[in-house]
Amino acid sequence: MQRYKRDIIVVTFVKGKKIMKRFKYILTLVLCASMALSLSAQSDSFKAGKNLNVQFSILKELQRSYVDTVQMDELVLDGINAMLSKLDPYTIYVPEENEEDMELLMNGTYGGIGAVVQKKVDGPVVITEPYKDSPASKFGLVPGDQIIEIDNKSVIGETSAESTSRMKGVPGSNVLFKVVKMRSGDTVLVDVVRERIRVSSLDYAGILRDSIGYIRLSGFITGTAKEVRNAFLDLKKDGAKKIVLDLRDNGGGSLAEAVEIVSLFVPKGTLVISSKGKIEGSNKEYYTTSHPVDTLVPIMVMINSGSASASEIVAGAIQDLDRGFVAGKRSFGKGLVQSVVPMPFDGKLKYTTAKYYTPSGRCVQAIDYSHRNEDGSVGNIPDSLTSEFTTKKGRIVKDGGGITPDIEIDNIVYGRVSFSVVFNNIVSDYAMDYYKKHPTIAPAEEFVLTDEGYDDFVKFAASREFDARSVSQVEMDDLLKKAKEEGMYEIFKSEFDALSDKLNLSKEEALKMAKDELLPIIEAEILAKYYFREASIFPELRCDKQLEEALDSWKSNFPL
Repeated sequence: MQRYKRDIIVVTFVKGKKIMKRFKYILTLVLCASMALSLSAQSDSFKAGKNLNVQFSILKELQRSYVDTVQMDELVLDGINAMLSKLDPYTIYVPEENEEDMELLMNGTYGGIGAVVQKKVDGPVVITEPYKDSPASKFGLVPGDQIIEIDNKSVIGETSAESTSRMKGVPGSNVLFKVVKMRSGDTVLVDVVRERIRVSSLDYAGILRDSIGYIRLSGFITGTAKEVRNAFLDLKKDGAKKIVLDLRDNGGGSLAEAVEIVSLFVPKGTLVISSKGKIEGSNKEYYTTSHPVDTLVPIMVMINSGSASASEIVAGAIQDLDRGFVAGKRSFGKGLVQSVVPMPFDGKLKYTTAKYYTPSGRCVQAIDYSHRNEDGSVGNIPDSLTSEFTTKKGRIVKDGGGITPDIEIDNIVYGRVSFSVVFNNIVSDYAMDYYKKHPTIAPAEEFVLTDEGYDDFVKFAASREFDARSVSQVEMDDLLKKAKEEGMYEIFKSEFDALSDKLNLSKEEALKMAKDELLPIIEAEILAKYYFREASIFPELRCDKQLEEALDSWKSNFPL
């Protein structure tokens, strides 16, 4: 018995040694892992500190010994921008001197005279479009007026940014312009009182066919939701029975305004969007906090590859909640949330802190935001990289990049010639020329450019420098180049030359072929000169084939 007890004690002791050894082994692993993490953190901090020290030493040496004068501010700012560009396209640093640009981006406001201008270094500041009810308009500045001095200092030799910076200022302050008037040619002094200029994001609201109300937004800035609310109530009074919310080419803006717009059409307390990030403060859910104005009126949201961020929040929520339908082409795919924090010396850092998710739980952020199609749209995404989600009524929707429309309709595609004349300001310059020659035109809703007017545009544009080649001509030129390099051109010279001659159009011929595309663009530019930018919507709506097809499809597939 005694021996048996001793055996037990020995066995227990042996097992105890094994347990202790096992415990020590685990403890050693934990300590090693902890030390590794600590060393890794120290290593990262050391590397960052080392690189900053190297950077400072390089800058110091360049400032002391570089052969030419070094603009240190520009060099450092370029370095900051290059560093942030490695993260994502939306993380940027805004120095103090550009703070007004941030205010315009976030709130759509700035202190100034309220006008679109053009400026060449060796020329005057040309007023191209005063804003409606702006100081520029109130004090008699019209399209074509040339500002040659600002506060008794010539603008000749200044860049556009330098001149426009002097035109901006504190609301209520005065700015003195010496102006050459467009129509009379007289040189006059115009003393303008600056105001707080608010650039509205509500482009247009009106009734289309079949009692359909139409609201177009170009952005989401402070006050946009209020504008949409008022526009919607006015449209209902005018007899609207359906609503189209057009967010095509709307690059987004304020998340809060997007939530407020959705809240106009869904019950109070509805989840609109949620965000998830690294830090606890980034994880939020955004619910509607106000009572809706209408939860029954049918809604169609229009999007395309230029619809991003806040536009995708609205479209995604309307789709996920089955409150309406989405038409057009897949949206841009920006599901990243930015925060703005102050930096030393009054700079600001706008950086990405979270991703947002629609009510169904999908993230619309493109899987790869750095590689996109030429038009900015999301490329094809394999089904294996997407996940399925369900709307409130059980319809299947997918993530992976952007909002996919319920009614998919091809975008309006413009030819190469149309892009070329717009890009080279030829359309804008012709509209200015037209404005000079015609003191008055028909009301905005009725104005059309006659055939004679378009022929006049063709003559005007043909006298200017622009690339009039079609896509076919460009590809033909490339083919000829390659054929000559490979020795094929001489073999098939007659065939190559015959096809090239047929494709080689004159400027006049190319412009006449592009008439259907260019006509509404020209009409819109002309109307903006006479009736402000708001009037340019009428020719655009008349020729908006994508919108017309969406309305037809809506009527056929989703009737009242």
